[in-house]
Amino acid sequence: MSREISETIAALAADNKLNATSCMSIHPGWAVDAALLEPLSDRMQIGLHLTFTDERPLTPMTGTSPDGKLLGIDPLIFNAISGRLALEEIKAEVAAQFARFVRYAGRAPDFVDGHQHAHLLPGIRSIVLDATALWAPQAWVRNCYDHWSAIAARPFRAKAVEGWLFSLGLARAARRRGLRCNDSFAGYYAFEGDYAAVFPTFLAKAGTAHLVMCHPGEGFIAGDRIAAARVVEAEALRAMQVADLAAAHGLAFPL
Repeated sequence: MSREISETIAALAADNKLNATSCMSIHPGWAVDAALLEPLSDRMQIGLHLTFTDERPLTPMTGTSPDGKLLGIDPLIFNAISGRLALEEIKAEVAAQFARFVRYAGRAPDFVDGHQHAHLLPGIRSIVLDATALWAPQAWVRNCYDHWSAIAARPFRAKAVEGWLFSLGLARAARRRGLRCNDSFAGYYAFEGDYAAVFPTFLAKAGTAHLVMCHPGEGFIAGDRIAAARVVEAEALRAMQVADLAAAHGLAFPL
């Protein structure tokens, strides 16, 4: 989302605090920031963060963003549930974001997910899975599904239940296309408070392919509601022994 955020993520990965990053190829800065990942490609997974909200699309989307800017997440959810999406426009935009990722990364993504989890929405989901099977058949797709006992053991349960609901059937649909998914997911919180204290709860009751979402960064972007939380997360991750915390919960932290 910005050079400062990109540099923060790259530095944390170099220090073995992160082993994956999602990249918004829709952003103009991707053309330059992709180079930050070149020395890290052997120690972290590099994914595509498909974007359907708030940003300016790469393709003409007159039915989806008549003023040249994509909708916010709430109207997008409403349109998806009510069957009002311009699916052909979304299909073209997804292809453009994949192509721009490959152009500057020099390879297909290791995994695919969506900004604000919009890749899970009805209509969008099938487009994303089909495009992933075409552009990155070895990739896995982010699943926000988890077991109820795991959701209950972690904070911000209402948001986790929303992700669970939109993820129903995703793993099965991915398998039909020869794709994989993570089998448990955590990282929801209120973007305030002591991140270092809440982080270990994200490791509770993990599956065999567990994904923890985080948003470290520096600097401030107009309209970024979690800018302050990004700084707190980055500071906490720098201080953590992430691999040791994972091991304490019976997890490996592969690099």
